[in-house]
Amino acid sequence: MGKLGDILSHPDEFLPMVRMMYAARKASMLPKDPGLAFCYGMLNDVSRSFAIVIQQLPNPLRDAICVFYLVLRGLDTVEDDMALDISFKVPQLKAFHERIYQRGFTMACGTKHYKRLMAQFDIVVNVFLSLEPAHQKVIADITRRMGYGMAEFIEKEVVTVKDYDQYCHYVAGLVGIGLSHLFAACGLESPSIAVEEDLANHMGLFLQKTNIIRDYLEDIMEEPAPRMFWPKEVWGRYGSSLDDFKSPANRKQAVQCLNHLVTDALRHLPYCLQYMKQLKHVLVFRFCAIPQIMAAGTLALCYNNGKIFEGVVKLRRGETAKVFESCNDLGDVYRWFIRFLEVMRTKVESQVAVDDPSLAATRQEVSASLERCFHALAEWRLTQAVPGGSALAVVRDVTALALTGSYFYYVWRLGGPGPEALPELLRPYAWVLDQQEQVQRAVAAVLLLVVFAAVVSERKKA
Repeated sequence: MGKLGDILSHPDEFLPMVRMMYAARKASMLPKDPGLAFCYGMLNDVSRSFAIVIQQLPNPLRDAICVFYLVLRGLDTVEDDMALDISFKVPQLKAFHERIYQRGFTMACGTKHYKRLMAQFDIVVNVFLSLEPAHQKVIADITRRMGYGMAEFIEKEVVTVKDYDQYCHYVAGLVGIGLSHLFAACGLESPSIAVEEDLANHMGLFLQKTNIIRDYLEDIMEEPAPRMFWPKEVWGRYGSSLDDFKSPANRKQAVQCLNHLVTDALRHLPYCLQYMKQLKHVLVFRFCAIPQIMAAGTLALCYNNGKIFEGVVKLRRGETAKVFESCNDLGDVYRWFIRFLEVMRTKVESQVAVDDPSLAATRQEVSASLERCFHALAEWRLTQAVPGGSALAVVRDVTALALTGSYFYYVWRLGGPGPEALPELLRPYAWVLDQQEQVQRAVAAVLLLVVFAAVVSERKKA
């Protein structure tokens, strides 16, 4: 049944989806400044979900991160363009941090939205040069370090797990480090967060490894030549080439390799939790936490899932919307992580073949992470007044259930036909409820399901 089936089977996701659609529409409203309008327009084109989170940040941090993201997307476009000769590409990667200071700089490379970004990169340069000097310094430094790192891996493959970690550090760990410096430079977070680069690096590695795992098929089918980052030290234990995993005949070995890499990604989770625990500003916290939760959910979905080798695997849109809506504090993060780790534990205990080489390590990682999250959630609850447990929240939930229940009761004629089923005060208005009876019955049923699911969700938090 597709999207309709998802809504009917998960009615609690309907309202968050509506609100996320509104947030996406709001994020698409561009600033009056032409340069910023181009930057935010490109941001919406290349990453709509990221654009929504960025728009919630206060300025000057919001504009700095928008430009930071586009500069790194530009650098990444140069790296990804397999049509560029290596003798040209490597020097460009190493010099990209200098190019962002050169007004008028553009470059012909990339495809689709990225081709347009590079063709009009001079606009990004102009906006970059309008940022505060401290923000320019952070962006240029990270671009330099990332450019040199990318150039290193243009000329060598990802062979060992150490190589894998190093590559992910260059393309994602440095992003986390740069963001930490921007948070501190804007005064929204403590200067100490910019010093502890190791934790920020783990944040980036957790996200990047999730993307690399999920994007197996897209990367190996890339034209004119594939770019693969699964470490040979791992996949070599399960097959003679990465390309072999596409074949259904090799699905068992492919899934075992997949499970091995998911288990490897889980080792970054404790450090991610430690990093998020340091954040003080709620909007910065949401900006950092939402992608981490999404990565945890994606890993749970990918684990032991052969569909990775057949097509696109991603979270339901409604589930994504719920993450965006209910991620405001550490308690929410712990609850989401527990939810996705429980999914993995179920797979470990009942779905994974007993001869899977990484099964024992996965069981240990999942169990340790669950224990850590449950313990942290219990500690967090001791220090918080949970809004869902307040008297006002209880009154709100009871009122919502009473109204939707009464509506359902009348339009489905559970109290008998005619206005007599209504309270005397409402009987003069019975004709309104008698219009389009079948439509109203359907609406009443959906409303009651959505409100009931929302109330249950809030009660669980309490």
